[in-house]
Amino acid sequence: MDWLTVMANIALGIMLLLLPLAFYRVARPRQEAADRLVGVDMITNLLVGIVVLLAVVERTNTTIDIGIVIAALSFAGTVSIARYISEGRVF
Repeated sequence: MDWLTVMANIALGIMLLLLPLAFYRVARPRQEAADRLVGVDMITNLLVGIVVLLAVVERTNTTIDIGIVIAALSFAGTVSIARYISEGRVF
């Protein structure tokens, strides 16, 4: 194993440990919608990081495309939900 694979595996472990904390932020009772939105955004960002790190470990380029699609959909969803929370409309 080279040093890049070792560091990527360590980063994957850290991201996997952070996922339950982000889920707790979403599932916590009596919470504002904006706090839940931040938690969902954190979960999707962690998932993008995990997908990209898996692409580095496996040395494949096509897996990075999946991460880009997840990031684009996450951005569009976050913007639309944030606009709905702030202004009460999506479009």
